[in-house]
Amino acid sequence: MSPPETTVAGPQTPAGAAAPGNAVRFKICGLRSAADVTAAVEAGASYVGFVFFPPSPRSLTPAAARDAALAAPPGVARVGLTVDASDANLAAILTQVPLDLLQLHGRESPDRVAEVRARFGLPVIKAVGVAGPEDLDALDRHARTADMLLVDAKPPPGAPVPGGNGLAFDWRLIAGRRWPVPWLLAGGLTPDNLAEAVRRTGARVVDVSSGVESAPGVKDPEGIRAFAAAARLAG
Repeated sequence: MSPPETTVAGPQTPAGAAAPGNAVRFKICGLRSAADVTAAVEAGASYVGFVFFPPSPRSLTPAAARDAALAAPPGVARVGLTVDASDANLAAILTQVPLDLLQLHGRESPDRVAEVRARFGLPVIKAVGVAGPEDLDALDRHARTADMLLVDAKPPPGAPVPGGNGLAFDWRLIAGRRWPVPWLLAGGLTPDNLAEAVRRTGARVVDVSSGVESAPGVKDPEGIRAFAAAARLAG
């Protein structure tokens, strides 16, 4: 199926900090402190992500996330990840945390994505899990209402969290595919496999969480720097 030609109207999507030269831009997700954010920013991250989903080892309260988000300088986009959150939960987060984008990582429908964009006035990244060809149509559907797509590995059955599981998918599934909105590649990325992932998919923006951790939910500054170096080389 060819990607839809529909364009998305609505809030302007923050582009995130520019990468040097032709380097691949990257998002570090699951940051839990101001120190984590500083490490990501100093390494050159264009986006920093905060998780609001209690089953995740990376989850934060809005109060803790506020302190971390305030450490991001202008030009670095702050992303809040939620999973099937209600309007009340989203409002509670946004009342306290200065965010630039919302990342919906659950089973939200395209209509729900459009509703969240309209209600809260922020651009929305919609994560779509991919395991096989049968999952690709969902990317086309969500490209009609989301401001950005995040192409992730589908979690295994029974997994407690929808992302950050350290799993990759078959990158050949999206080779040569494009959508009418910007997109990020996620799922099992590490400093060691990033170059291959970019080569196979053509991704220009990537998202990493567990691939730069020393333990679940514990970001490793050295791992972040290694990932940043790999992104520069992958460009």
